Amino acid sequence: MYKGFTSELFVPYMDPTDGWYFKTYMDAGEYGFGLQAMSLDPLNDCPRNAYYMDGVFAAADGTPYVRPRMICVFESYAGDIAWRHVECPITDMKVTEVRPKVTLVVRMAAAVANYDYIMDWEFQTDGLIRPKVGLSGILMVKGSKYTNTNQIPRQEDLYGTLLSENVVGVIHDHYITYRLDMDVDGDRNSFVKVNLRRESPSPPESSPRTSYLKAVRAVARTEAEARIRLKLYDPSEFHVVNPGKRTRVGNPVGYKVVAGATAASLLDAEDPPQKRAAFTNYQMWVTPYNETEEWAGGLFVYQSKGDDTLKVWSDRDRPIENKDIVVWYTIGFHHIPCQEDYPIMPTVSSSFDLKPVNFFDRNPILRMPPNSEADLPVCKPHDSA
Repeated sequence: MYKGFTSELFVPYMDPTDGWYFKTYMDAGEYGFGLQAMSLDPLNDCPRNAYYMDGVFAAADGTPYVRPRMICVFESYAGDIAWRHVECPITDMKVTEVRPKVTLVVRMAAAVANYDYIMDWEFQTDGLIRPKVGLSGILMVKGSKYTNTNQIPRQEDLYGTLLSENVVGVIHDHYITYRLDMDVDGDRNSFVKVNLRRESPSPPESSPRTSYLKAVRAVARTEAEARIRLKLYDPSEFHVVNPGKRTRVGNPVGYKVVAGATAASLLDAEDPPQKRAAFTNYQMWVTPYNETEEWAGGLFVYQSKGDDTLKVWSDRDRPIENKDIVVWYTIGFHHIPCQEDYPIMPTVSSSFDLKPVNFFDRNPILRMPPNSEADLPVCKPHDSA
């Protein structure tokens, strides 16, 4: 990946009344996601071993100024396992091999009005890259005359949840769209959809099985063929490969986009907020590289009517096979507020992975040494006081 970043955030609230219908925010294009980044709090935002980096910003008159601790970088030892194998005892082979997973984390946090977004990029030793977002902060609430749910008439819609006496948390969504400029072993890449399709043995009497799964690969030739809506019962893998570079056994080198827990927009496609945020119509898009196409909501988002968005660019249906391509992926959350979210909400997280697929000839961390007792830090009670 040559460059990856958060391109746009769309946060529509689901109250259509006069006081709320316009609350459909574009947190990057309307407010400046980077401009809303806040200094990190050592030992709380980031662990003791973190290294901090300052940020340089431009004032209204163009004068540069520095804000401290805008990014932290640290290694995470969470007790996860990188790989392991223990030989079955019945073979009488004394083989026990386990390697710990160490993750390099790069973190920033942006407070856009009431919500705080914790943005992580995780880099793992096996080549996996994991963009991750955490949501916290203060819910956007409205006043209510009710103090208990038994007072609410059945036909009345609060457009949310009664969280406390006279306080309603309004239902809303969060969509975070990433722009990933992929250069897998070069800038001539293709997008491959690998669909898992159910097959039956042929002839039927050749096997006691009645079904099996087959991987069917299809290269997307144009942008329209690369638009993806995730479906649980129509599973696929999504590979970005370099068809001109092959492994020693002939597979094209690549990385795959591994979808995490996400959400799809349920708004009407002609609803004005959804037209502005049409980049959430699909969870994944692929476009040819264009230096002017960086912001999924368009260059001038404020008061946009949706005439310059990722959807508009993709509708040109340009060729993308064996090209310098950009992958767009959207993490989504449907948020029905609950009492535990009030008054400060516990962090809710989601992520997706960019994982090597035939990029290496074998597991690249086979030679990673195991931990020994001498490698581990010795913690004393007063160290955390």
